[in-house]
Amino acid sequence: MRIDAHQHFWRYSAEEYDWIDDSMASLRRDFLPLDLKPELDAAGFDACIAVQARQTLGETRWLLALADENPFIAGVIGWVDLRAESVREQLAELSENPRLLGVRHVVQAEPDDRFLLRPDFLRGIAALQEFDLTYDILIYPRHLPVAVEFVSRFPQQHFVLDHLAKPFIKAQTIEPWASNIRELARFPNVFCKVSGMVTEADWTSWKPEHFQPYLETALQAFAPDRLMIGSDWPVCRVAGSYSKVMSLVIEFLDQHAPDAREKLLGGNAQRAYLRDEAL
Repeated sequence: MRIDAHQHFWRYSAEEYDWIDDSMASLRRDFLPLDLKPELDAAGFDACIAVQARQTLGETRWLLALADENPFIAGVIGWVDLRAESVREQLAELSENPRLLGVRHVVQAEPDDRFLLRPDFLRGIAALQEFDLTYDILIYPRHLPVAVEFVSRFPQQHFVLDHLAKPFIKAQTIEPWASNIRELARFPNVFCKVSGMVTEADWTSWKPEHFQPYLETALQAFAPDRLMIGSDWPVCRVAGSYSKVMSLVIEFLDQHAPDAREKLLGGNAQRAYLRDEAL
């Protein structure tokens, strides 16, 4: 079972997706399951995990409805207000649908670099294990030291780091990102998505070798057992086609870890999100 562990759906509106600026004008349209399915099929992937792009309960419910209607959507990483007093009520309602696999907050956009350690946010994270939900960590490299402290407080909680914490690939800067990634990877309950890389590179002139130091670091830090592939479709389209983005990782695996293909292309996503359940 090959699983694209990170992609998005949306019905576009300028108000709700104001982060899509002029440089990403090609994303200013709807992207729905019927648009993704041919891409998955052509690249040899069987399923995907849909990840929130808006911080509303309405979007989470909509993504769950899409998953119910489209069996190839293995599950949803949604949003709930983890800071709310009513977080358990929100989680109880949404987790009635088994397609809810986890939640995410767009921490990278928060003005407080120590947002992950806010007491109200920590209270919400503490509720996730009760509902057997994973938490996706969306941050920038500067947040990694805080993320280390954050995950250390929840040794039984499953975490997934999105997009390798968005290293500075365009500038070809490796430190202190690499040292901090290795520190975060010391926690065995943290997985990492090999995703979102092309949008951190030069969109028009990137080459596969530009990503090698970052992929090698991730492979050494997390080992083959805690990495998973994700397309970040349709966002990736600003820098490369679906097949080109996925081939970038697959070709790296063929050269450096051929025995790990099954794990990175689906097995680890099942472990992190589906707890080894069959789709």
